[in-house]
Amino acid sequence: MQEILGLVRRCVTDYDMIQEGETVAVGVSGGKDSLVTLTALARLSKFYQKPFKVAAITVETGVPGMSFDAVADYCAALGVEYIRVNVPIYEIVFLERKEKNPCSLCAKLRRGALSTAMNEHGIKTIALGHHYDDAVETLLMNLLFEGRIGCFQPVTYLSRSDVTQIRPLLYVKEQQVRNVAAKLDLPIVHNPCPANGETRRQEVKDLIESLTERYPDLKQKLFGAMQRYPLYGWDTKNSEK
Repeated sequence: MQEILGLVRRCVTDYDMIQEGETVAVGVSGGKDSLVTLTALARLSKFYQKPFKVAAITVETGVPGMSFDAVADYCAALGVEYIRVNVPIYEIVFLERKEKNPCSLCAKLRRGALSTAMNEHGIKTIALGHHYDDAVETLLMNLLFEGRIGCFQPVTYLSRSDVTQIRPLLYVKEQQVRNVAAKLDLPIVHNPCPANGETRRQEVKDLIESLTERYPDLKQKLFGAMQRYPLYGWDTKNSEK
């Protein structure tokens, strides 16, 4: 966890993600990425040079079999406010509309519910759990499926909702996230969504893993290319890397 905390602190500083005195909400889906993000920021808030507070927000989509009670207990142990928002997204996407490609609509509805909850609580910054591997996969997805070079930004301001998204886990690799989640025995919530694991992202993840066997430094080169190019929003605010 100390290694991850060091990487998170460097990422937050490099991209000037957190401002003094603000409250940062972590979007907690119940997966390992969001729970590690929550853990890291809760710990970082204890000593970071810019004092800030942490809250957690979960959009409960109504997927059968998902319970976030253990996450609520974990937030209480961390001393973090936990905001739970109930929206019948599963019912809308799968039962009413019966979407063939449900992920896009589901993500749109979750984003809307998240923004509404943040505005109601006066929170302007949301931390998402995207990590190093997610960034590399997104770059390739955009190239392969859309014919463009692009990726989400470390810091993104959404003018419509007046919300800023930050991704403090960007320097942390997925294997590191997996290891610390197991070591800390985080209360991961299994996602039984019918579309889980059957997406284009999973296809690209599998492709990268197969290529990495032949080119071990593939991810490092792709991630570095985004910073050196740099893609819009990827130039660090801090000259030291």
